[in-house]
Amino acid sequence: MTLGEAKVGSTVVVDRIDGDSAYKRRIMDMGITKGTELFIRKVAPLGDPVEITVRGYELSVRKNDAECVLVR
Repeated sequence: MTLGEAKVGSTVVVDRIDGDSAYKRRIMDMGITKGTELFIRKVAPLGDPVEITVRGYELSVRKNDAECVLVR
């Protein structure tokens, strides 16, 4: 499943990140790396962006970015 498909209130673990190397690097610079736990805090009314808690801070991720992060 992708980060964009995860339900609000759930905790997921990053399995892998899809995309080209520059895109992957940008996502990883935000602290989203393989094996990291992410808590889905909330989703905006129209579904974009998704607010998550990663490594102790809140982060808003655009829906198209969230679709490239595969989680379990």
